[in-house]
Amino acid sequence: MKKENNKLGWLFTSPYIIFSLIFFVIPLLFSFWLAFTNWNMISPTFYYIGLDNFTAALKSKGVQAAFFVVYKFLLIYVPLVMIVSMVIALMVNNLKKHKGIYLVAFFLPYLSSGVVSSLIVNGILSYNGPINTFLRSHWGVTLDWTKSPFVAILVISLMIAWKMSGYYALILVSGLSSINTEIYEAAAIDGVTGWQRFWKVTIPMLYPSLFSVLIMAVGVTFGIFTEVYQLTGGGPSYATNTWQMEIYNQAFINLNSGYASSIALISSVVTFVSIGIIRKILEKWGSSNGWE
Repeated sequence: MKKENNKLGWLFTSPYIIFSLIFFVIPLLFSFWLAFTNWNMISPTFYYIGLDNFTAALKSKGVQAAFFVVYKFLLIYVPLVMIVSMVIALMVNNLKKHKGIYLVAFFLPYLSSGVVSSLIVNGILSYNGPINTFLRSHWGVTLDWTKSPFVAILVISLMIAWKMSGYYALILVSGLSSINTEIYEAAAIDGVTGWQRFWKVTIPMLYPSLFSVLIMAVGVTFGIFTEVYQLTGGGPSYATNTWQMEIYNQAFINLNSGYASSIALISSVVTFVSIGIIRKILEKWGSSNGWE
C-alpha cells in the first residue's frame, strides 16, 4: 500500500519535475558551462577559456554599477513598499465590513503587466505628459524625470512599490488577523497604547508575516528588469543598470552569451549571500522577540 501511494505521489508530481528539469535544471547546468566559454550565440563552435569571463566581469563598469545599483534600490524600495503595505494592511484590518473587496482592489496592480505600467508611467512623465504640462503652465519648468540618477531610481522604486504593496498587504492582513486580541487587552491593562502598542505588540507579533514580506521584497530588488528596460535602459550613465539589465545587454545586444552567463553566476552568488545575511538579521530580531 505504501509503495502504491509513493508511485501515485511521483505520478502527480512528475509534470512539475519534468517541467523543472527541462526549463530550469538543464538550462542552469548549460549556463554554468557557458560561463567558461566564449560562445557568441551565433557561431556553431566555442572554446573553453577558463576564468577569463569572470575576470573581465569583475573589472567591467557595467557589472560594478549593477552591484551598487541593486543596493540603492534595496535602500529605497524595501522601506517604501514596507511602509505602504503596512499602512494598507492596518487600514483594511480596521474596517468593519467589505475587507475582501478592498484587499482585491489593492491587489489588482500586482496583476498588471510591468511593460504596460512602464509605458503608462513613461507617458505621464514625458515632455508632453500631464505632469510636465502642469509644471510648464504654472512655473515654466520642465523636468526630465529619467535623466537624473536619483530621480530615475526613485520613480522605478515607486512603480514597483505601487505594484507589489497590495500583494504584501494581503499577507500582512492575514498576520494581523491571527494576533490574539487578548494580547492587546493585556497590553492595555499595562498601560500600553498608541504607538507603543504598534511597536511593542503588533510588530513583534507580526514577525512571521514581516519575515516573509521582507525576504520577498529584497528578492524583488535583485530581479528588477522590465521597468528599467522600458524607462531608462540602465541609464543615465549606468545609474539604473541592474544585474538583469547587464545580463540582457551582454547576451542579446552584444551576443556575448558566455560572458553573460558568468555575470549571471556572479549575480546569483551576490543575491544568495545578501538574502542570507538579511535573513540571519531578521531571525536574530525574531529570536529577541520570542520567535524560534
